[in-house]
Formats: sequence, C-alpha cells, structure tokens
Amino acid sequence: MGFPQRLLGEDENVVFHMHTHVKALIVPVIVLLAASAAVGFGLGALPDDGTGASVARWALIVAGLGVVARWSLWPFLVWLTTTYTVTSERLITRQGVINRHGRDIPLGRINDVAYKQDLVDRLLRCGSLNVSAASEQGTIILRDVPHVHSVQLEMSELVREAHGWSPPVRRQADEHEPEPGPSPERDEPAGRPTRPLASDEPYDWRRDDPGVL
Repeated sequence: MGFPQRLLGEDENVVFHMHTHVKALIVPVIVLLAASAAVGFGLGALPDDGTGASVARWALIVAGLGVVARWSLWPFLVWLTTTYTVTSERLITRQGVINRHGRDIPLGRINDVAYKQDLVDRLLRCGSLNVSAASEQGTIILRDVPHVHSVQLEMSELVREAHGWSPPVRRQADEHEPEPGPSPERDEPAGRPTRPLASDEPYDWRRDDPGVL
C-alpha cells in the first residue's frame, strides 16, 4: 500500500515508501510453525474420552493461540505499521499499532545521511540509516531499511538539492584552444655570430667581434 496522496503537499512527490526489511518476520514465522506443530502433536497425543481430555485440548489450543498472538501476530502488525517515506521535500516516519507515532523532517534540515551494516545485513542487503538533522533529537536511526545503500545515495542527492549545494565544477579546456608549442629558443648573446660556419672553418668569436683587437 502506497503513501496516501492526500497527505502530500502541492508538487510533492514520493521517492521511496517502504516497510522495514522482511527479516523482522523470520522469527515470527518460525514461532508460528513451531507452535502449530506443537499444538497439533499435543492434540493427537491426548486421549479422546473424558472431560479432562477436553479441558486439556482447550487449554493447549488457548496456549498455542497466545504464543502465536504474542510472538507472531504482534511482530507482524508492528512490521506492517512501520513505514519510512522519502518525498521530494521531507522524510516521513510512521510506526505504532495502537498508539501511532510519526515524524516529518524537511530535507533542508537534514545535514548528513549515513548507513551502517553488519555481516547479516550485508547478506540480506539491508541496514540502519543514520539521519543527522538540525533538531533537538539530533541523529535519527531508521533500522532495517531495505536496499539501504541505494536509499542513502538517493537521500544524499535530495538533501544536496534541498540545501542548494552544487558539486564542484571541473574546468574543461576549450576544444579550440591551441596546443602549447615548443618553448622559444633563447636569444644569442649580443655580439655573437648567428650565421652558420662552414664545416671546415674553425670558429673564433673574436674574429667577428669588432670590439676585440
């Protein structure tokens, strides 16, 4: 289910809308399977006659339902009601099954976005997103974000645009700029001959210098 359009401002677009990673449901599913198997085995092992057997069956069923409700159903509802939404203008968090909690942080108040992964998170391609905002609470941690690296890159770009930060512009050489030529030769010292000499004529600079006797 996407983010309600009625909660968006004018010209505001949803960039990301996600639940936490499905790894949060691994343990609830295991508990559900284990509880179902245990209740089924217990019902099959109890005798079919007597009032005591009937009471034991109901007690076993109620215990199984209690385990499933606490360790399977409740975590599923927590996962279902926890959402992270990134729009073109803000970061929106919503969580809570009975009592709802939410925060809206304008992208212009966010200073830095970083992510953290352990080994399991790297295998599952998720992680925690650390959002540093100019607020009383400081850094906000969004846990179990799917594809955390892609989300971090996209949020960093949105924050840069919200702050008006421009990337450094690399100076490009003019295509029509002439290539530098060889360095000019140094002038010969004054009074020195510049004409070439014959190969069989020895060079004596005093001969061509009128100031030398």
